[in-house]
Amino acid sequence: MPVPPALLWRPRPVQQRIFDSVLAAAVALVCLLAAAESPAAGPREPAWLTLIAALALGAPLAARRHRPLSVAAVVLFAAASCLATGLIPAYTFPAPALAAGVALYSVGAAAPTRPGLVTLAAGAGLVAAATLVADDAPDGPGRIEVAFVVLVFGACWLLGWTLRERRAHAARAAAQATTQAVTEERLRIAREIHDIVGHSLTVIAVKSAIGSHVAAQRPAEAGAALDVIAATSRSALTELRRAVSALRTEPDFAPAPTLADLRQLADRAAEAGVAVRLEVRGDCDVPDGVALAAVRIVQESLTNVVKHVGTTSCRIDVVGSPGELRVEVTNDGAPGLRPATDGAGLTGMRERVALHAGALTAGPRDHGGFRVQATLPYERPT
Repeated sequence: MPVPPALLWRPRPVQQRIFDSVLAAAVALVCLLAAAESPAAGPREPAWLTLIAALALGAPLAARRHRPLSVAAVVLFAAASCLATGLIPAYTFPAPALAAGVALYSVGAAAPTRPGLVTLAAGAGLVAAATLVADDAPDGPGRIEVAFVVLVFGACWLLGWTLRERRAHAARAAAQATTQAVTEERLRIAREIHDIVGHSLTVIAVKSAIGSHVAAQRPAEAGAALDVIAATSRSALTELRRAVSALRTEPDFAPAPTLADLRQLADRAAEAGVAVRLEVRGDCDVPDGVALAAVRIVQESLTNVVKHVGTTSCRIDVVGSPGELRVEVTNDGAPGLRPATDGAGLTGMRERVALHAGALTAGPRDHGGFRVQATLPYERPT
C-alpha cells in the first residue's frame, strides 16, 4: 500500500517556529479578550492580571513541540486557575479549553504514550475540579459542560497520538519499501554476475581443458582454444563492467544485452563444441527488461549444456507475439545422462521469470536431453 506523502511531510524548523509563534499569539489574544470581559477584571483589578492570564495560557504553546509535557502542565494549571477564580467567565468557557486542547494535542503527537496519558488524566481532573468549584456562580458551567470539555481534552490527545502513530507507521513502511528495493536490486545484480561469470568461466574451463589435452599433439587446436579463452574473457569483463555499473553513477558503460546478442551467445557455445541452431521470429520489439531476462535464460541454458553435456546439438527458439515473449532451449543431451532439475542456474531463471509474472518449465525430455521453456508476458506503454 503506498504511503500518503502528507504523512511523511515535515515542516522545516523555521516554519515550525513561525507557525507555533503565530498559534501562541492567536490563543493568547483569544484568552485576553475573554478575560477582559470577566467581572473579575473590573476596575478594582489591575490590568496586568488579564495580560498575565492570557500569556500563561497562550505563550507556552510556542514551545509545544520541544517541551510538550512541560507546556501542557503550565497551560492546564493556568486554565484551571482562570476557571476556578472566575477570571474567565462561563460564557467564554472555551477560551481556556482551547489552549488546554492544543497543549494536549501536542502531548499526544510528541510525548511518549504513558506520560501523555498521565498528563491527560491529571489535567482533565484538575480542570474539571476547578470548573466545579466555579459552579456556584450564577452563570457557572454545569456538569454536562464539564464532561464535554473532558471529552474534548481526550479527543485532542487522541488526535495527536493517532497522527503520531500513523506517521511512525508511514515511516516504517517507507523504510521497509526502501530495504526491499535494495534487496531486490542486490538479487538482480547477483543474478547478473552469476550468469555472466558462470557462462564465461564454463566456456573458459572447457576450452582450457581441451587446449591442455591437445597442446602437445595438435598445437594449432590448442592455439584456437586459447583464442576462444581470450575472446570469452574480454566479453566477460565487458559484461561485468556493465553489471557493476548498477552500483555506480557514471553513465559510461555499455547498454544492457538485447535479443540481438543471442547470436553472440550461440557462437560462443559453438566454439565450446555445441552445435547451436538459433531462430528468432515474430514480434520481438519487447521492453528492455524482458529482453534481458530472455538473454540471461538462454545464456544460463547454454552454460548448463556446455558444463553438463559437452558436445551435443542445441536449439534456441525465441518467438515474440503481442504482449508475450516465449523462449525455448532444447538439447539432445548425452546417452544415459539425467541432468539435474534444480540448482543455482535454474533458480536464477525462475527468479527472473517471476519478476515478469511469467512461467518457467525445465526438465529432461522423454527421448533424452533437456528442455527449458519460459514465457515472459509484458505490457506495451500507452
